[in-house]
This record gives sequence, C-alpha cells and structure tokens, in this order.
Amino acid sequence: MDTDIAVVGSLNRDLTVRTSRHPQPGETVLATRHYTDGGGKGANQAVAAARLGGSVFMIGRVGNDEHGVALVDDLASEGIDTTGIGIDEKSPTGIAVITVDDNAENTIVVSPGANMSLTPHHVAAHRDLIAGAKVMLAQLEVPVETVTAAAEAAAGLVCLNPAPAQPLPGELLNRVDVLVPNRSELAHLTGIPLPQTVGEVKRAVSHLHFTGAVVVTLGADGALVLDGDTVLHVEAPHIDAVDPTGAGDAFCGALAHSLSQGRTILEAARWAVVAGAVAATRTGAQASMPTPADIEALILA
Repeated sequence: MDTDIAVVGSLNRDLTVRTSRHPQPGETVLATRHYTDGGGKGANQAVAAARLGGSVFMIGRVGNDEHGVALVDDLASEGIDTTGIGIDEKSPTGIAVITVDDNAENTIVVSPGANMSLTPHHVAAHRDLIAGAKVMLAQLEVPVETVTAAAEAAAGLVCLNPAPAQPLPGELLNRVDVLVPNRSELAHLTGIPLPQTVGEVKRAVSHLHFTGAVVVTLGADGALVLDGDTVLHVEAPHIDAVDPTGAGDAFCGALAHSLSQGRTILEAARWAVVAGAVAATRTGAQASMPTPADIEALILA
C-alpha cells in the first residue's frame, strides 16, 4: 500500500457569517463579519489528515470556475495528490453557507453542485489507488452509490462519516470497518430520538445492527468508542469554542490518519478528540485544521 489515506468526497467553497444569534424564519439579522474558506467534508478531512503528516489522495469533482481552481490549489499546497479531482463542465463548484452565532453554534446549508456528478465511473478510474490505500475515508456529500463503489474497491480499512445523514444501503454498510456519526446522524440511522447522555448514545448504537467499530462524536463531550465488547468514553479537553464548523472533519481526518499509522481505535479516538477541540477554537473549516504540534500543545495545556 503506497498511500496512507484515499479520500472520496466533496469540495466546497464556504461562506461563513458571524451573528449574535440565528434568525427566526422570515427574520433578517445583521452579521458582524463574514469570511470565505475552503470546505467540503471530503476536502476538509483530507487537509486534516495531510496536515498531520499523512500521504493523502483526493477523489472528487469541482466546477470549471474560480472556486474550483482555488480549492484544488489549496489542497495541492497541503501536499495532497489532487490528480483524482475532475472538472465538471456543466455544474458549478459546490458552496456552503454557514452561520455561526455568539454561542459558537452553527447552521450549514450546502449546495453540492459538481460534487453530485462524482460517479462510480470516476472511482473505477482510480480503483488501484483506492485498493492500495491503508484507509479509505468517505462522507455523504457525494452520491451514496459512489461511496459504495469506493468502499467495494478498498482493500484497507473503510472509514465512513455518514454525513449528511441519509439511509445507508446494506452493500455499503457491510463494507465499512469504522463508522463515525455524530448524535444527530446516529439518531437518523437508528430512527430513535436524539440521544443526549453517553448512556443513551450507547443504547442507540445497539440499534444499528452493525458489526464494525463505531466512534460517535459528541462535541464538547468528546467521543464514545464501541468496538466489540470494548466501550470507552473519551472526554474532550476544556476549550473556549469559537467556530465548530471544522471540528468534526478534523476529528475524522485525525482518526483516519492515526488508524493508517497502525494505532488502535482507542488510541486514534483520543488523538482525534483533541484534534477536533483544536479546530473548534479557530475560525473557518480548512483553516482550522491542526498540526501535530497544535494537538500536543493542547494535550500539555
């Protein structure tokens, strides 16, 4: 295996606005500021893994526009192999509109654009590289049949962040080794109310009927790891959160990178929780992804 991580997923241009509070339906509120950043769950997780030292190959689609050029250039500057990113001549590059309030709570609306033109055919063109990766990491901002094709092509670990939440076909779930949902995605997958406590999360996972490892991200509460008979709650370090937008992607990228380096799922989750915490203290998505030094600094703080 020549590549640590093959990421199959989305690339978006993010537009983030900061407000004192989120608007009610039909209401207009004035933002205090706004900024743009590279985004898309796939690209964010690729940057997170690469910034931690991983060898990363990205498979995705962008439009033939300035946003697409900038996103690909940004990934290349992180040392990511971007030869698997194609150009869709008919659709624009995906965008995400993000609102973050003074409590560091966010809402996100994604217009996927070219991301939805990523097909199993594009995966097949890079099948050997996916098969050669230690970890195949995917999300659901691209068509689920494309993610399924990538999972079937993988020979290493298959790590799936099932976001945004949607039903998972059996042929995909059967190929997943590590499932990484948050609380709301877990609730969607199981059809039960949103779990609040760690105990409720544990009970919800039992409704998945999934034989692989499950790592549930819990935001400020850290993460819950369930792997066979092993159940471990990994607490998060105390931080002053600024913007949670990239925290989940930092977690997934760090988890995949750690697993690619041979760490156990428990070791990887501990590292990933701190990576997510670092990201939450910074603004933006890709801009917030930590380095190993950033993670060590928070561990020692």
